Amino acid sequence: MAVSAALPTLYEYYTAGGITSGLSVDQPHFTLNDKNITLYSGAMHYFRIPRQYWRDRLKKLRAAGLNTVETYVPWNLHEPENGVFDFGDGGSDMQQFLDVQEYLRIAQEEDLFAIVRPGPYICAEWEWGGLPSWLLKEDGMKVRTSESKYMNYVKRYFSMLLPLLAVLQFTSGGPIIAFQVENEYGSSPQKDLDYIQQLHQTMREYGIKELLVTSDGASSGTSGTLPELLFQTVNFGSDPNYAFDLLKDMQPNKPIMAMEYWTGWFDHWSETHHTVSNDTFHGIYEAILKYPASVNMYMFHGGTNWGFLNGANIGSGDNSNYQPTTTSYDYDAPLSEAGDYTDKYYIVRDLIKQYNTIETLTPDLPLLVERKAYPSVTIDSQLNFNVIMGQAPNVIPDSSPLPMEKLPINNGSGQSYGYIVYQKDNLNIAANSVLTITGHIRDTVMVVINGVLISKPLASSDDLNDFGYWRLENSNITLTSTDLVNATLDLIFENWGRGNFGNLYYQYKGLTEDNQVYLNDEELLSWTIYPFDFKKAWMTSLVGWTPFDGDLKTGPAIYRGTLSIDPSGADPTDTFINMQEWTKGLVIVNGFILGRYASIGPQQTLYLPGAFLQKGDNDIIIALPTLYEHYTVGGITSGLSVDQPQFTLNDKNITLYSGAMHYFRILRQYWRDQTYVPWNFHEPENGVFDFGDGGSNKQQFLDVQEYLRIAQEEDSLGIVRPGPYICAEWE
Repeated sequence: MAVSAALPTLYEYYTAGGITSGLSVDQPHFTLNDKNITLYSGAMHYFRIPRQYWRDRLKKLRAAGLNTVETYVPWNLHEPENGVFDFGDGGSDMQQFLDVQEYLRIAQEEDLFAIVRPGPYICAEWEWGGLPSWLLKEDGMKVRTSESKYMNYVKRYFSMLLPLLAVLQFTSGGPIIAFQVENEYGSSPQKDLDYIQQLHQTMREYGIKELLVTSDGASSGTSGTLPELLFQTVNFGSDPNYAFDLLKDMQPNKPIMAMEYWTGWFDHWSETHHTVSNDTFHGIYEAILKYPASVNMYMFHGGTNWGFLNGANIGSGDNSNYQPTTTSYDYDAPLSEAGDYTDKYYIVRDLIKQYNTIETLTPDLPLLVERKAYPSVTIDSQLNFNVIMGQAPNVIPDSSPLPMEKLPINNGSGQSYGYIVYQKDNLNIAANSVLTITGHIRDTVMVVINGVLISKPLASSDDLNDFGYWRLENSNITLTSTDLVNATLDLIFENWGRGNFGNLYYQYKGLTEDNQVYLNDEELLSWTIYPFDFKKAWMTSLVGWTPFDGDLKTGPAIYRGTLSIDPSGADPTDTFINMQEWTKGLVIVNGFILGRYASIGPQQTLYLPGAFLQKGDNDIIIALPTLYEHYTVGGITSGLSVDQPQFTLNDKNITLYSGAMHYFRILRQYWRDQTYVPWNFHEPENGVFDFGDGGSNKQQFLDVQEYLRIAQEEDSLGIVRPGPYICAEWE
């Protein structure tokens, strides 16, 4: 009887007889330890995945037939403060995500090789491209260049990081077969190839022996690399043959590789969700394998931009066309944000099986992580604005308007993320006074007077063109219709994520040197500054919670509810938090910031891994919601009531500050920028009606439902006076 031998694992196949060499590019095809190899790789970033799920996601990557995992390494997480490092045991809020050695060991245990891209700049739609914001504390810091101040910090960081990676190189018995130097440097607006030379030298000095590569768009040519020292790869989302032909001309008789084939795309707030169709994906991925070429799918599994860690696209230095990335980094990738298989996953598995000529053991598909819909969380307690301000983790009195990065906090490292409040008290504000902020805001600002929010909340994408948001230059707002004496003015700025691509030099947040604040014609110069970076230790120490009794303030606040999970039952499972009924703010679970929510979309739910929950009570905190949320949170049980000496709306006290605007007197196109209901327009002839679709000459003015919907989108309530007689100086 014949007995067939079981298929070898990757490591059994490529290390049989001992390891004598690593990944080689001396021929038109890759060899690993002198055996031919095509790299079927997928990008998965350990810092975007809960540590408890690293093995699950890596198992799924290997089960698709891939033989390599690729990851970036984010400097801003591993050195969160100047000279303070965290590689999984440093005590930062992101500590649980940062044991990069453990991630790579698990990859090897799951029969995967690894490509590591340590930067120091990584792009990745990550906050400031992975650069730590404390670099901005020093004037004249020229990141991504050979400038000595910058390179000294890079070398110190690499002196901590690279020895951890060196022991995990393939030729030392580990999984790492290649390292990338910098990232898409051919697209940098400040090219300095001496910088690339210094990075190459530094990596070699700290024991990196494996293949060193660069990656760029094919049209960048050799402008971002040193061909005599570094192997070139290309990045693209379409037309692989064009990119590979250019690469072959630049680098003849070498293997062909895409370091990034973009399987989908990332989302910005206020855009639609980006997808690449299955048919398009199938065609491009098959064309890559047919060429033939090696490929790293960017992304294979996107994960999540936790907390404040998303990046942004910036097209200019003034912030006018700033585009912040969403909390979700799903990327329309083969493995979803929550680790689910998609149609693209099965396309990958089938095509690799078809084209891979080297047979090794491919594991079965792992089961999906369990998921359930937990009961809705009821808000039960609150902290109003003044109570929050009284517990600020730091206060800088009598200060010029410094940006976040220049604040004397966090061991001299400034403020990296979150909110910053500039306060002026004892102000006398005359009726109809105007507040002006010059330049473009970085990135949003809420204006609060005496604890009451007076600026417009972000209820629709059109609001981004108004006061309080980055698009408008030299924006202004009228503060009050009556005289105010000894008033307190608070400007609450939020950093929505520093740019990760393009010109990275001027990435300050809050009030910068471009922003002067005027009250009428008087510049406001001296402020008390309150930084709020929402660190876990601060969040879990907050006191002064009061019962949520419906009597909310219309200023910024923090609200808390409890998700109870049976202590004697099963372990918590993955779920999603649906924020569609809320407008804009943060979701914080057991002191950990999941991320931002915003009704402008496209993201409406936040992925909540079961690993972040515990048996028993879980604190669910909603930070800084706005007006409609104030009157509708917890559901709507009643309307406007006159049963008491003061109005109540949904059982909450309200004073109505209303203004008359007649939709039939305003061009429909201007409704959102700028009511009686006229019978004679809506029934122009006996028994003939027009409510916006009746065909009368005035039809464009008459969709009263749409007018009221827009009012709601703009965070306004409505009073309607339908007559039938309306006066109104109307025919």
